[in-house]
Amino acid sequence: MGRIIAIANQKGGVGKTTTAINLSACLAEKGKKVLTIDIDPQGNTSSGLGLDKSKIENTVYELIIGQCEVEDCLQVNVIENLSILPSNVNLSGAEIELIGTEEREFILKGKIEKIRDDYEFIIIDCPPSLNVLTVNAMTTADTVLVPIQCEYYALEGLTQLIHTINLVRERLNPNLELEGVVFTMYDARTNLSLQVVENVKNNLKQAIYKTIIPRNVRLAESPSHGLPINLYDPKSAGAEGYRDLADEVIERGEKEW
Repeated sequence: MGRIIAIANQKGGVGKTTTAINLSACLAEKGKKVLTIDIDPQGNTSSGLGLDKSKIENTVYELIIGQCEVEDCLQVNVIENLSILPSNVNLSGAEIELIGTEEREFILKGKIEKIRDDYEFIIIDCPPSLNVLTVNAMTTADTVLVPIQCEYYALEGLTQLIHTINLVRERLNPNLELEGVVFTMYDARTNLSLQVVENVKNNLKQAIYKTIIPRNVRLAESPSHGLPINLYDPKSAGAEGYRDLADEVIERGEKEW
C-alpha cells in the first residue's frame, strides 16, 4: 500500500513546491514508484515537472468536480518511475463549486484509494492556505511534511498548521500524523539560519528531519527548465540535499510502516 505524504504550509515561499517536486523525483531516482498530486491552483509542481499547464485537458480540478476519473488526468512517467495528477488555475474555483457537496472533504480520498496500491509513495503538493483543498489532501494523507524556511518568521503560522492537523485528526482522519519538519533555504553564512533552526528545535517537540536543504541557485533555476534538481544539476548541493531527504523519508517509513 502506497504511503501518502501531504506537503503543507499555509505560508507561501517556504519551498513547499520545490520540496514536492524534488522529493518525488529523488524517490523515483531511487527506484520507488511515485505519484505526485498537484492540488495547488498555481500548478507550479506540474510545470516544474515539465508539463505545459495550458495544454492539459483533464486536471485535478476535473477530477474533484466529477468530470473525469484518475486515469483520464494521470500523466504517466513524466520522468522514470514518476507520474503526476496535474493542476492549473481552474482549480481555484473548486472551493466555490464544492459548497453544499456532501462529504466534500473526502472527494480526493475516494479517488486516490482506488489507485493507492499502484504506488510506493504518493506526494501531495498543497496550496499555501488552509482551505478545502488542503483539508482534502489531509484526509487522503497518512502524514504531513512541513517545509520551514530559515527566516525570522519561521514559527509564525506553524502553530496554526499543527492545530489544523490536530483538528483533521480528531474529526476527519484519525490516522493522520505529522511526518516532520524540514528546513529549507538554509544559508550557512548567516547566523539567522542557525538561530531559526535552534529556535524551532527548542519550541517544537515534533519530528525534525536531520536533512537541511541549502539555499542554492541551481535549485531556484531548475523549475524554469521543467526539470527536478537531480536531473537539472545532479551534482549540486540542492540535489544532494533532496537525495538525503528522500533517504530519510524511506528510512522513517520502514521503521513505522
